[in-house]
Amino acid sequence: MAISVRVIRDQAPEQEPLTLDTGTTGLDVFGKDTAIVAMRLNGKTVDLSHPLSDGDGVEPVLIDSGEGLSIIRHSCAHLTAQAVQLLFADAKLGIGPPITDGFYYDFQVATPFTPEDLKAIEKQTLRLIAQRQTFRRRAVSDDEARRELAAEPFKLELIADKGNATTSDGASVEVGAGELTIYDNLRPDGSVAWKDLCRGPHVPHTGYLRAMAITRNSAAYWRGDQSKESLQRVYGTAWPTKEALSDYQHRLAEAARRDHRRLGAELDLFSFPEELGAGLPVFHPRGGVIKREMEDYVRKAHIEAGFQYVGTPHLAKEGLFYTSGHLPYYEDLMFPEMVEGDRDEQGNVIRERERYRVKAMNCPMHNLIFKSRGRSYRELPLRFFEFGTVYRDEKSGVLQGLTRVRSITQDDSHSYVMAEQASDEIKHLLDFILKLLRDFGLEDFYLELSTRDKEGKNKDKFIGSDEDWDAATAVLEQVGKDSGLELVPDPGGAAYYGPKISVQAKDAIGRTWQMSTIQYDFNQPERFELEYAAPDGSRQRPVMIHSAKFGSIERFMGVLTEHYAGAFPVWLAPVQVLAIPVSEDHLQYLAEVARKFAASGIRIEQDSSDDRFGKKIRNAAKQKVPFILIAGDEDVAKSAVSFRYRDGSQNNGIGVDDAIAEVQAAIRARAK
Repeated sequence: MAISVRVIRDQAPEQEPLTLDTGTTGLDVFGKDTAIVAMRLNGKTVDLSHPLSDGDGVEPVLIDSGEGLSIIRHSCAHLTAQAVQLLFADAKLGIGPPITDGFYYDFQVATPFTPEDLKAIEKQTLRLIAQRQTFRRRAVSDDEARRELAAEPFKLELIADKGNATTSDGASVEVGAGELTIYDNLRPDGSVAWKDLCRGPHVPHTGYLRAMAITRNSAAYWRGDQSKESLQRVYGTAWPTKEALSDYQHRLAEAARRDHRRLGAELDLFSFPEELGAGLPVFHPRGGVIKREMEDYVRKAHIEAGFQYVGTPHLAKEGLFYTSGHLPYYEDLMFPEMVEGDRDEQGNVIRERERYRVKAMNCPMHNLIFKSRGRSYRELPLRFFEFGTVYRDEKSGVLQGLTRVRSITQDDSHSYVMAEQASDEIKHLLDFILKLLRDFGLEDFYLELSTRDKEGKNKDKFIGSDEDWDAATAVLEQVGKDSGLELVPDPGGAAYYGPKISVQAKDAIGRTWQMSTIQYDFNQPERFELEYAAPDGSRQRPVMIHSAKFGSIERFMGVLTEHYAGAFPVWLAPVQVLAIPVSEDHLQYLAEVARKFAASGIRIEQDSSDDRFGKKIRNAAKQKVPFILIAGDEDVAKSAVSFRYRDGSQNNGIGVDDAIAEVQAAIRARAK
């Protein structure tokens, strides 16, 4: 009996439906092309081994698509787990989802894996891939799954909790609320080599897995809960070709070379003293120069853009954050309350008075400034700005140098506008942000529109009416489209009080960083009862637009450090010119030259150490100084200097005034 199937490519059905025999599978249709790893059957992604029925619409899933990459990475995770259990017989299986650029698998083992263990795991995984094992999917009952996986306690927990499994980290790749399925890894003779609880899909066989590597390991907790069992997490990566894997490994090496934590120490920019606590950076004098330049730039830019500079304290009564809605919606990221009270001579609290919180955000305090007196529509847009340091109780496991800290300095601003002014204000803010990013050397970006999750597991974290959310989202979406930049949806990513646009910027090696944000807030004006006198004499609520141009100074500096690999453009460089004498005889002349440079506003230092000239040059190169100023006998005789640049080239015999002018021109041009 024949069946008719529509094959869809590039979202368009082929001209003529295929007529196939009953029992035909996706492998029969697509199996000759190993660039196709799965198929979408009537919109649902399934294994190629799935049988087709009359009237089905099938669409190939390509190996280099986002979905295809996840499938090959998840398949490699299974092979890695199989390899671990061959090498470590007592290892118990956790979960193994695909992630950005790779996959991981969690194991309970007696001792942490060593670098030698990881090499052995990779070697064994590659052996298994070479065996051309087949993935076979089987639906099983709960009891059957328990019998087959009786030796795997974590799998048994997932089976028992399958209705809630999709809410735990990575567990959705194992089970859902419907049927349970097990994937068998079959040897060429058809015997079962290994099995795992899994929803799939997977590649048909391991011959599709052409390029994988184990990358690292770390500690983890079962289902991300620190109160549960400690596990070992093995990370890996997989790509469609060996060339793509090699490119990725090169990007990893380049990322390591640019790591701002390493460069921060080498260039003496910042540190994280243990005595202060995790996630609390201190900026050294050279890092302080960069921070000051950033602050000076953005302070001036805000004032020119019509913002008024304000200042607010670092803590407030706890009730303020209930009014704003941050408690309880944001409580997990706020530090615990402090209690003010009267104490006796022994220091015991005898009467509590107030509960305080260090602030995790500035907006509630800006609302109080708005509310401090009557406001008229003639004042709107009313724009407040400050460098406000806020504190977030980030978990220690997610802290990462300057890009994820607990002490955050925001160039935080809030615009209060009439509803009809919101669109123009958001465009004004977006133009401000894009100019700032370009001035700091970031040129490649797109926009992300974060909206609420109406139906998902986080739907209760959003407040406000459907009408308000829809209106706010429409305004942001239109401004985003009008910008000409790509606008990518981010369902569920909004703040609890309203949708937002964030600018996603790519750095010099193609990594994407979330930078600036613009948030439309119709909730806080209501909660704080903010009002302005409208043209008709009525009292109206303003709309509040949050924006942070850097996002945070700490994070932005971390991104810039990696973007420039520590070789900051001249205007940002902590030391713009480093003066090096050819010999001790030239020290006095060079000191006089340095004074002229400094008097011209140039940041210059002189190397007066006892090191040899060659070592001084090498040290200066390691410090990535834009201009190395050299003076020898010929320079002294001509009242000149010589420049050595970061690219190794040199310009000799430059008059001192001309040399100063060259550096000043590079500063004005924001040259690299």
